Amino acid sequence: MQFSENSRVWVYQADRELSEREVQLIQNELDSFATGWTAHNNQLKAKGEVRYNRFLILTVDESQAGASGCSIDKSVRFIKDMQQQFNISLLDRFNLAYREGSEVLSAPRHVFENLIKQGSINTDTIVFNNMVQNLSELQTKWEVPFKDSWHIQLFRDLINV
Repeated sequence: MQFSENSRVWVYQADRELSEREVQLIQNELDSFATGWTAHNNQLKAKGEVRYNRFLILTVDESQAGASGCSIDKSVRFIKDMQQQFNISLLDRFNLAYREGSEVLSAPRHVFENLIKQGSINTDTIVFNNMVQNLSELQTKWEVPFKDSWHIQLFRDLINV
């Protein structure tokens, strides 16, 4: 199934790495949710995926039917159910993800701040911008150097840009 690059995306980041078994189970749940996701009784052209054993990504191609307030509420309820079922946090926007080599890690804001102070995270560290709005941004602005991300605004006083 092809999705327009203008398709809306929502990125939810787990506070820990998911096991392969959890990824399989969550992917099944995402597939089931996307298949039944509707807005005002119109089937949404949607998909869900797990990336890097850490991110749940929902995509809706609105060229067919647009996501409405109540359909977005359904997705948030679904995400909250995933949190409960898998004992993970997916809605904490200050749990920040970054790359260390090929590994994707995350840290609460205060730990992330300490990593900057220690020099473990610098302006070239790849961070994840989970605020991307569409598929095009997911492909081009999701994994970016710290210096090019919104994160820099939070920690500008700690880092030389």
